[in-house]
Amino acid sequence: MPMYHSLGLIPHKRHTQFRRPDGKLFSEQLMGSKGFSGMSSLLYHHNPPTMVQRIGDVRDMTVQLAPREPLRHHHLLTRPVKAMGDPIEAREVLLWNTDVNMGICRPARPMDYFYRNGMGDELYFIHQGTGRFETVFGTLPYREGDYVILPRGTTYKVVADKGEQRWLVIESVSQIETPRRYRNPYGQQMEHSPFCERDFRRPEKLETHVEKGEYEVRVKARDELTSYHFDFHPLDVVGWDGYLYPWIFNIEDFEPITGRIHQPPPVHQNFEGHNFVVCSFCPRKYDYHPLSIPVPYNHSNIDSDEIIYYVNGNFMSRRGIDVASFTVHPQGIPHGPHPGTVEASLGKESTEELAVMLDTFQPLHMTAAALKYDDQGYPTSWREHGHGKPAKLAETKNGGRNGAHSRGGVKSPGKNRLAPGRKGATTRK
Repeated sequence: MPMYHSLGLIPHKRHTQFRRPDGKLFSEQLMGSKGFSGMSSLLYHHNPPTMVQRIGDVRDMTVQLAPREPLRHHHLLTRPVKAMGDPIEAREVLLWNTDVNMGICRPARPMDYFYRNGMGDELYFIHQGTGRFETVFGTLPYREGDYVILPRGTTYKVVADKGEQRWLVIESVSQIETPRRYRNPYGQQMEHSPFCERDFRRPEKLETHVEKGEYEVRVKARDELTSYHFDFHPLDVVGWDGYLYPWIFNIEDFEPITGRIHQPPPVHQNFEGHNFVVCSFCPRKYDYHPLSIPVPYNHSNIDSDEIIYYVNGNFMSRRGIDVASFTVHPQGIPHGPHPGTVEASLGKESTEELAVMLDTFQPLHMTAAALKYDDQGYPTSWREHGHGKPAKLAETKNGGRNGAHSRGGVKSPGKNRLAPGRKGATTRK
């Protein structure tokens, strides 16, 4: 996100003497992307970030892929997954390629260490839960519906509040950015963008820690997790400035683009990376042509895979899908509305659907971890009587922070469209 930001204390000029109260120099660190030609930030530490005391265990983080199988659609039912592990240990990668991977996380216990991903940018979608990301750039509180974007190399710890936590996690080898077609040559979001800079939440509170002790930072790189131990707190930054830092966008701040006839998925695009896009399907008015068909047409992804994660709401074109389900529609075979859903949609004026879509331009591979969630009957669910009747994804109470969105939002009064609800579902695409 190309917006300059600064927190804490920084010297008047970069790469000049900047001293602590005891007269010693602060340790300057450049965090830069694409060598020295991409976005970067300068951070000023109490201690040199290179001053490691010892290096500990190494754990293999290679993603195990599922055995090769015939080309088909998949439906992954992840709602029943039990909470386990901390926010890093609980992550399960379900779909993978060399550009991006996608998975789930339902943590059950707190982190007693810090984490740094040296392999890629991370995007957390907070389906359920509240808490905060404590990062080297400052603290970012999160709530339901938040997309939390963490640049590669960010040292952080997730501190979850009490209660259920359910997250969608996307990891990208490339930077995760807003769509280029919505930005002018200076990086500003243009007037036709479905969101603007006012919707982005940046770190606003920097807590500088000077405590001594033993602190662990687990670093993911080269498909390994290595344990680094320091005798000072890793979040010892007194100030920083630049263009590279974590930020948050809430899905309820996405302003849907509608038309007289059905609009294609690109109008729902929220983010992009190399060879993939992320889209947000949000509550909106339906098409207003007198003969419009609200549900989407049959579609062949001839050069992309399409994955939809179902959050909540009314998804009229699909049957038998639950909250926290994934549908995986690979390139090469068509997908479309289930029988009966087209006629049932006629005359509808709006939808309350909420979903996150990942489209990739290289095939995604199912992982071994995904197999236990796979609905084997999904590929034949387009038969006239397959997969049951359409239903509505249930809504539940307890909407985000104190049950409200800071700028209003679109959910019904007293209801939360984000948290997994009661039994029953329909789906969109």
